[in-house]
Amino acid sequence: MEGKLSAPVEETTEVAPSPTYCVTGATGYIGSWLVKLLLERGYKVHATVRNPEKAVHLLPLWNGGDRLRLFKADLLEDGSFDEAVKGCNGVFHVAASMEFHANSDENIESYVRSNIIEPAIKGTENLLESCSKSNTAKRVVFTSSISTITAKDSNGDWRSVVDESCQTTFDHVLNAKASGWVYVLSKLLTEEAAFKFANENGIDLVSVITTTVAGPFLTTTVPSSIQVLLSPVTGDPKYFSILSAVNARMGSVALVHIEDICRAHIFLMEQARAGGKYICCIHNCPMSELINRLALENPSSIIQRSGAEEESSKPPEISSKKLRDLGFTYKHGIEDIIHQTITACVDYGFLPHTRR
Repeated sequence: MEGKLSAPVEETTEVAPSPTYCVTGATGYIGSWLVKLLLERGYKVHATVRNPEKAVHLLPLWNGGDRLRLFKADLLEDGSFDEAVKGCNGVFHVAASMEFHANSDENIESYVRSNIIEPAIKGTENLLESCSKSNTAKRVVFTSSISTITAKDSNGDWRSVVDESCQTTFDHVLNAKASGWVYVLSKLLTEEAAFKFANENGIDLVSVITTTVAGPFLTTTVPSSIQVLLSPVTGDPKYFSILSAVNARMGSVALVHIEDICRAHIFLMEQARAGGKYICCIHNCPMSELINRLALENPSSIIQRSGAEEESSKPPEISSKKLRDLGFTYKHGIEDIIHQTITACVDYGFLPHTRR
């Protein structure tokens, strides 16, 4: 008796659904670019904003269709991020205060703590609390800053190499009160609070230590980091004092392209072996080199040069070795960064057109 022939079984390959990621501060410089890159990769994005009207101009630039959802959320409202985080595979916490200075007739330290630092910490803890309620968010990538790092050792001498372990101290920042110290303290204490909360609540947190970010921008105003970088060209005293303070603390100005810093965020979200803090820097150059590059790219501008004379003879290397060793590669060098920043600012009208 012949057996029955069974019909051939068609092999089917299940396609895993695209990840869904939440991005806080989606209307900011890094946040808006991060949303753009995630959508270009086919991912779904929950973008959080305090004021949805500020995201209207970004919608055609993002072109996310039904893969993009906007959520109105405020870091200072308990539970405000619960819905935005729900169903996400990971969260990018980019939102942050960009306050560099404090203007108050009160005790300045008390004012900064109660009006800037404590709200920043509370906001981060509120977001992480929402993440801890989620059953799906596997990792949180936190946007930190090179302002939390110092190139000088405890004796005040220059290090040869600066890595993630070279953290500045609260007391030093508070005592020195160098230009931009309010932002430095906010970032320093917020990152510290984020890791503490994450460790106590079983959240996988990775921190991206951003250097000075520049390049094209999607925002309706020129990002603060670009205004700092271009302050030798614009002559803005507030931003130039911040650039000079960075140069004095680090011995140079460390740079990264906006696309690369966003690529690094995504890379660290998806790299299983990632953990702790990662400096993201393609190149660090002394103030004098930076000014020369700006002058070369924008030859008719009047360049402000004071401050460059305080540099060390050989600036410390701002090392991105930990990130590179994990497998990350950069797309843009310093030439791209300077050229594309100048071009974007000329097109925007922030810098005048120049003939080369």
